[in-house]
Amino acid sequence: MRTNDLILLGAVEALLASANLDCLIADQHISSLEGMIGAFPRRLLVREADRKRARALLVDAGYGAELRDE
Repeated sequence: MRTNDLILLGAVEALLASANLDCLIADQHISSLEGMIGAFPRRLLVREADRKRARALLVDAGYGAELRDE
C-alpha cells in the first residue's frame, strides 16, 4: 500500500497488529525531509509469507481499493 494519508496508515497498521501481522512503514524519513508536501508517499510493507493473509484482512475490512494490484 502507498499513501500520504497518515490516518489510513495508522488504521491499517493497527488492524494488521490486531491480527498478529508485522508491518513496516517505509519512506517515513524522506516524507519528513520533503516537508510533508506529499511528493513521496509512505509504503506499508508486510512479509512475503504474510502477504495473502494481510491482503485478505484488508479487503475484508474495506481497504481493498487502497491496495496495489498483485
